[in-house]
Amino acid sequence: MKHLDIFDLDQKIEIMDVGVAAIAERPIYSKLVEDQIANLNAFEGDKRHLDKLKSIYGDNVKLYNDFLFDGSTQNLYLAQPDSGMTSLFKPSEKVLKFFNGFSYFGKIEKIEKIKTKKLDNIFELPYIDFVKLDIQGSELTVLKNGLQKLKSCLAIQLEVSFVCLYEDQPSFGEVDLWMRSNGYLPHTFLDIKRWSISPTIFNNNFRRPGNQLLESDIIYIKDPFKLDLLSVNQLKKFILISHYLLKSIDLSVYLILELERRKILDKGTCRNYITNFKKYSL
Repeated sequence: MKHLDIFDLDQKIEIMDVGVAAIAERPIYSKLVEDQIANLNAFEGDKRHLDKLKSIYGDNVKLYNDFLFDGSTQNLYLAQPDSGMTSLFKPSEKVLKFFNGFSYFGKIEKIEKIKTKKLDNIFELPYIDFVKLDIQGSELTVLKNGLQKLKSCLAIQLEVSFVCLYEDQPSFGEVDLWMRSNGYLPHTFLDIKRWSISPTIFNNNFRRPGNQLLESDIIYIKDPFKLDLLSVNQLKKFILISHYLLKSIDLSVYLILELERRKILDKGTCRNYITNFKKYSL
């Protein structure tokens, strides 16, 4: 199959989603999985969500019922299933009270002892090309313990916190420094969540935000100034990730030009892509 009418792909893109039950909307990788251009490897340790996940994804996903962290035994703070606040980090009562509604969202129903796993120790997991992490503060620890599985990773979607809702949770600044020092560049924010500060409520709706930043999903990409470190197949995958997942046409053009420079693609391929990209579903 010739993708974007410009190249064939030798192997499928490997996608990993950790904390998949936290998805509130259609994931950005859905089209690649549905079109069988990518394989989905999904992690969800909370057993309460497994049946729902199986009904959504069926045979198109390999599901891992593991809690990724650093391999140690940890407390799991179980909030109500629909709150999205179950975490290996203890919610901070002081911070929860700062925001309208969060004392309710972050109310812990039960604490369990669980054995976590390191990402690098999930031996049946393939090397990953794109990863999404939304695991309530554990993102940085998972990354630090998954350097081998993620050594070929081209883009990473992370939930980052501007105000940490959990005790000892790494902030956006800590995550950003680590990502940059490990070869990634911030590319785009997918959304930026603001929230109202208690007790002020706007229009009788506590979910209507004020100006206070809370959290965001951010995309990091492999350093675009070091494309010489990427193989031809990685560049092809990177183009598809850029086009379909990130909707970053300018990044796709930049990567296509690198394949032209290497004489993998014919001169003029980039011009044809720019002319015709609208016909490819984004």
